[in-house]
Amino acid sequence: MTTTRIILIEDHDLTRIGLRTALQRVNGIEVAGEAATATQGFELVKTAHPDVAIVDIGLPDMDGIELTRKIREFQATAEKTPTRILILTMHENEESVLAAFAAGADSYCMKDISIERLTEALRTTSEGNSWIDPIIANIVLQKVRQTTPPTSDKTKTIAIGSVQPEMEQIIGEAPLTERELEILQLIVDGYSNAAIADKLFISLGTVKTHVRNILNKLCADDRTQAAVLALRSGLIS
Repeated sequence: MTTTRIILIEDHDLTRIGLRTALQRVNGIEVAGEAATATQGFELVKTAHPDVAIVDIGLPDMDGIELTRKIREFQATAEKTPTRILILTMHENEESVLAAFAAGADSYCMKDISIERLTEALRTTSEGNSWIDPIIANIVLQKVRQTTPPTSDKTKTIAIGSVQPEMEQIIGEAPLTERELEILQLIVDGYSNAAIADKLFISLGTVKTHVRNILNKLCADDRTQAAVLALRSGLIS
C-alpha cells in the first residue's frame, strides 16, 4: 500500500491532536508534521513536501483560503510535486466553499466527518482527484445550475479543464449505458461510491468500474468534473 504523507494545519489544539492521533493509527497514512498557524503551515509545506495538507479555514494569522492561495503561488514556481490541499472546516456557506476552490483547494470536508471518510478523502485527494463532502457538493452543483446558460448552438462546446470536444461528439462516440447514467445521476446528487453500491445493491468494485467508464467516456479527470460536465451539457438535469 502506498503511504500518503499529510500535514495538519489547525489552530485548535484538541482538534489537531485528535486528528493526529486518529490518523496515525490508519495504515497507509503518515502524519509528517503539524502547525497551529498559517505561517507555520506554509513553512511546513515548503520543508516537508507532504502529499496532502489538511487546512482549517479559521486560522488566527491568515485564513485557510488565503493560505491555500499562497501555497499555490509558491508551487507555481517550485519543482517539487504540488501538495494537494484538503479544506477541513465547519463552514458550509456558499461563499466559503466557492472561495476555497477558487483559491486552489482540491477537496472540502466538514469537521464532523468520520475518520473512515476522512481517510477516503485523503487518499482520493492524494491520487489527484477531488473529494467533496455531499453537503458541499450540493452547494457547488446548485451554483453550477444557477450559472449554466440554456443550451444553444453557441453553447454546445463544453470546456472544463482539458475537455474540448462537443458533448454530442463525446456521447456519440461512446454513449453511456442506462446503468452508467443512473450512477452519474447519483454522483451529481453527491453519493460516494460506497453509498451508490448500497443504493443500487451492487458491489463497490462494480461501482468503481462504472465510474471509471463514465470518466473515460466523458473525458473527465474526476467525479466532480464529470458531475459538472453532465449538468452543463444537459445530460443530467
